[in-house]
Amino acid sequence: MTSTCNLHKFAFTDTQDPVRFTINNRKSTKTGVKAREPGPISSVSLSPSSPAYEEFVLPPPLRRRFGTPLLSATMATVMQKIKDIEDEMARTQKNKATAHHLGLLKAKLAKLRREILTPASKGGGGAGEGFDVTKSGDARVGLVGFPSVGKSTLLNKLTGTFSEVASYEFTTLTCIPGVITYRGAKIQLLDLPGIIEGAKDGKGRGRQVISTARTCNCILIVLDAIKPITHKRLIEKELEGFGIRLNKEPPNLSFRRKDKGGINLTSTVTNTNLDLETVKAICGEYRIHNADINLRYDATADDLIDVIEGSRVYMPCIYAVNKIDQITFEELEILDKLPHYSPVSAHLEWNLDGLLEKVWEYLSLTRIYTKPKGMNPDYDDPVILSSKRRTVEDFCNRIHKDMLKQYK
Repeated sequence: MTSTCNLHKFAFTDTQDPVRFTINNRKSTKTGVKAREPGPISSVSLSPSSPAYEEFVLPPPLRRRFGTPLLSATMATVMQKIKDIEDEMARTQKNKATAHHLGLLKAKLAKLRREILTPASKGGGGAGEGFDVTKSGDARVGLVGFPSVGKSTLLNKLTGTFSEVASYEFTTLTCIPGVITYRGAKIQLLDLPGIIEGAKDGKGRGRQVISTARTCNCILIVLDAIKPITHKRLIEKELEGFGIRLNKEPPNLSFRRKDKGGINLTSTVTNTNLDLETVKAICGEYRIHNADINLRYDATADDLIDVIEGSRVYMPCIYAVNKIDQITFEELEILDKLPHYSPVSAHLEWNLDGLLEKVWEYLSLTRIYTKPKGMNPDYDDPVILSSKRRTVEDFCNRIHKDMLKQYK
């Protein structure tokens, strides 16, 4: 439930009943009415508001009683702009004649999403911070999904860590870490609270959940086998809106700014998605008027925007389809053939070994066994390195940060 104002709605972070406030920034007046009885928040809603109204922060006594607004009027205006651009993109036909226009809209959309993710903060902490969980082990895997899909049960079965399980949604309200030892490697699993549609725009605790997911080495999206398969695409959209690219490699193109000379576009292959005019329009949106761009494959406008933004995270992703004990054998065969899928039943502990095997494969870890001088190799405690970083320097830094200085 949300409290209502004379212009727009605020959602409070505590569990108090809605409170009706009168707010007028022009006269700097704020009035409040005491809540009746405490009651849970059932939903969060926001309506567009006038740009003339700034963020409203309750005085300390009322803030302790009623909480603080989650979304400001300025952010509401940005979200409305995002919706307008998305609606315009949905109405626009995709062809060569509209490629220039769509590229410009995508650039504007990326800039607005950046404002949502990293708004200017007056205090020390920035928005979009994740849960305060110490990183431990050799790799980190985040469990992401909608509420009540079995994330907590999966964590309990794999790690033995207790995470509350119940028949109602949003049982897990914070990040629960657990560690599992597999093939000599210590893998940290994070049971993240369930996200909802619109999490990338700040709904629920979506920003905290996805911010923590960005710190992981692999994402494990947990899906319910009896729910629509479209839930997969909804979660992907939320993660992509936060700059996470699943099962993708960084774009194979170079982008270099310069002081003069305009925009130069070169390509080593035939490009069907980008032309010079589209590239200039995208760069112009970022106020870049001089740059050298070299395309080494058939890149799209989204690829160019990702490179210009420079804040994208590329990581592997596994889709763990839970509750397969409630579907037919024919449906299970179809799921098993899909790429990046791993059907499991956390409650009955079906195929958990297969899931761990796939996690190990996607993490792409390398085990290095050390041999003390005059002794046999130690096969019980290997040094774990990422396959992308396994040089002698990486090995020394893994042992101790001062070891490289003493290396001869």
